[in-house]
Amino acid sequence: MPKFNVGPLNHVGVAVPDIDAAIAMYREKFGVTDITEPKDLPPQGVTYAFVNLPSGQVELITPYGDNSPITKYLERNPKGGQHHLCFEVEDIREAVTAMETRGMRVLNEPRIGAHGTLVVFLHPGDAGGVLIELMETPKADASHA
Repeated sequence: MPKFNVGPLNHVGVAVPDIDAAIAMYREKFGVTDITEPKDLPPQGVTYAFVNLPSGQVELITPYGDNSPITKYLERNPKGGQHHLCFEVEDIREAVTAMETRGMRVLNEPRIGAHGTLVVFLHPGDAGGVLIELMETPKADASHA
């Protein structure tokens, strides 16, 4: 079995029906001032913004386009809610091999995520009911979202 351990928690993904209202809530109710402007990520079918906190990030995600994976989530949870947890890994391909060897279903090929690094998602049925995103740790010279 490959030697592999998950790295630090990077962010919690939260699906929201209205990203502007969610940003306003974090600013007005919690006093958060460091929130990125919403950006579209068409290949993943989401519009996202990061709420930057001293201990990590909350990634606000809302549907972008007709085939967004967030649409079905919001149909079941119209007010939104916790969508996924994201953990960093040093090498995404090594992580994929390790996860598959350990019986985890990897839901996609590595692709560029919101932080500009490669990501994959793991099936919640193999992870205690939680959708897990694995994200290759951003390199020091990469721009951070």
